Amino acid sequence: MTHDAHPATALSAARRAADLTALGDRPEVDVLVIGGGVTGTGTALDAAARGLRTVLVERADFAFGTSRWSSKLVHGGLRYLAGGRVGIAHESAVERGVLLRTTAPHLVRPLPQLVPLLPGISRAQSSLIRAGFAAGDALRVAARTSADTLPRSRRVAAAEALRLAPTVRRAGLRGGLQAWDGQLVDDARLVVALARTAAGAGATVLTRVEAVAATGDSVELRDTGTGASLTVRARAVINATGVWAGEVDRSIELRPSRGTHLVFDAVAFGGLGAALTVPVPGSISRFVFALPAAHGRVYLGLTDEDAPGPIPDEPQPNESEIDFLLDTINTALREPLTRADIRGRFAGLRPLLKTAEDSTADISREHAVRTSPDGLITVVGGKLTTYRQMAEDAVDAAVASAGLPAAACRTTRLPLVGAVAGAARDRIDAPPVLIERYGSEASRIVSAWLADPALREPVAPGIDVTAAEFDFAIAREGALTVDDLLDRRTRIGLVAADRAAALPAAEAAFARATVAH
Repeated sequence: MTHDAHPATALSAARRAADLTALGDRPEVDVLVIGGGVTGTGTALDAAARGLRTVLVERADFAFGTSRWSSKLVHGGLRYLAGGRVGIAHESAVERGVLLRTTAPHLVRPLPQLVPLLPGISRAQSSLIRAGFAAGDALRVAARTSADTLPRSRRVAAAEALRLAPTVRRAGLRGGLQAWDGQLVDDARLVVALARTAAGAGATVLTRVEAVAATGDSVELRDTGTGASLTVRARAVINATGVWAGEVDRSIELRPSRGTHLVFDAVAFGGLGAALTVPVPGSISRFVFALPAAHGRVYLGLTDEDAPGPIPDEPQPNESEIDFLLDTINTALREPLTRADIRGRFAGLRPLLKTAEDSTADISREHAVRTSPDGLITVVGGKLTTYRQMAEDAVDAAVASAGLPAAACRTTRLPLVGAVAGAARDRIDAPPVLIERYGSEASRIVSAWLADPALREPVAPGIDVTAAEFDFAIAREGALTVDDLLDRRTRIGLVAADRAAALPAAEAAFARATVAH
């Protein structure tokens, strides 16, 4: 890879080793963040950008937990508005605008959302959905996101509905209702960009480092590779471990909810140009979505099932959830999808705070910042779209409780590494698929191709990831294992057959990195 004009944002095995050594030499910091998901990396960025000496530790890899299992939507909170939760709906719409305009315009794109008006949707139900979309327009206006960024909702003719979703039933189709929202090219890529930007702002960012024990002013760390231990003294400790928050602070009670998605080849949906949005029979506020996704795929989601018990590293969908998703989407399709069409599946656990409500679907997605008696600060709840506000609130709490000399929050105005938009984006000489993943850094991949044409080869037949991208992930994005490459820096691993096909290329990339050093 070519040398970086901003090497501070490059994460690698060598940097990790140097940073661990430096932390051992000077184990006193202002803020220590536990957890490398979207909230933890966002919190580390917020703290470092305020001038605080910040360390983030993650026991596995960036986006190892819930942050890689989302729908990849950056949405304006329409569902919360339907439930009367105006505050979180407005917060979601505001944060969506920040992501689209400033934070990550290269990773987030406007996405049309289409509800086909089929005979199963009554005119009364259609009117309710239309009113909901109009409320979403009002939210967008209140959040000061222009109609140039996210167009107004509208009714579309049947021909337009079929252009956006070619496999929708034609019989009885009265057209469709269209609204717009935001979609991430990938949630794990957002987390990696946050981690790298935090590193560029001066944070020490360490994966494969476990917090064995934590209090409000110290954390015992263990390098999971070597077993070496280190105790760090911190003026503030922030627990941002999501569904595992209760394992770090026993006073936190969560009631996780499982959201399941199925993975299909894009051809199964005929080249989907919108989020195909199908109402769940018997509900006026729940929908199933088929979402165009990276690597020529479509993700079908989403369930909301109570998930009590131990927290697994990789939650698994159950059979009834798969049936629910297929049955619901098939109400809108000409040719029903079957289990034989499913290429992969994934499930994530939402870290919902326990309440007196019966249904996890009714538990508010609002976040909370709690301080335990020993001073440990926990930020929990919320959702991917509102990670930045969660991080700001957590750092505000740390600054107040520890009396830290910090500047004001800067993250509403702070672009992530690679952020580019408008004319500057148009001038980048790289394929659009690379610009969507890497933004202004896409030219580095192209430079690697030019230096060594072999690096332009796909990592497996039919997969739109090249060898240079694996090299980039190892040299700059903190990938330490083949799992990091296949399951998080790219999402090849969501389809087991694709993962097996790309595994030799991932191993070869680490072999090249070893030779280079």
